[in-house]
Order: sequence, then structure tokens, then C-alpha cells
Amino acid sequence: MFIHLIVIGWLYVTVMMAVAEATNTTGTVLGAIFTFLLYGLAPVALVVYLMGTPGRRRAIKQREADAQEAACRAAAEAATATKEDSGLPDQRGEAPADAVPPVRKEQ
Repeated sequence: MFIHLIVIGWLYVTVMMAVAEATNTTGTVLGAIFTFLLYGLAPVALVVYLMGTPGRRRAIKQREADAQEAACRAAAEAATATKEDSGLPDQRGEAPADAVPPVRKEQ
């Protein structure tokens, strides 16, 4: 919350610098725009982005943990659920039977 106060204060200062630049007899509106962008908006955006990095990392780790927990829960539910016979021999834990008997070469 404290960082918001600093951001608002710094942006106010740079707006006043830009107004002074625009209203000065030797200043221009283009100079005022660049003053605001280069002294105000760019540094504030960089600082806010860098200060938000730990929060973004925590959010990513939390999403990954939630996804892993959901996958473990789904696997546990699938393991405890009654397995229905699909009719395929290898789905029931039995060795598959050969449909065609092996043929030997004649010697």
C-alpha cells in the first residue's frame, strides 16, 4: 500500500515538471510529453514491475501446487473407483492371449 503513495507522488511531481516545461517560454509541449514519459511513466512502470515480481512468483507456485494437488486427488479417486471391464485382455491385468498361433519355419 505504501508503494502506491510513492507512485502517485512521483507521478504528480513529473506532471508538474511537464506543465512547467510546456508553459515555459523556451519549452515545448513535445518536451513536456517526453519529460513526463522519461522521468515519470517509464521509471514508475519499471519499479512497479520489479516490485511485483515476488507476488507473481508466489501466484505461479500456488497455481502449480493447486494443479498438482488436483492431479493427485484425481489419481486417488481413479484408483479407488470401481474398475469396469472394458473387454480388452490387457485391461484386466491378464496376459494377452495370442490370436494367431506362431508358425515355425519348415526345415
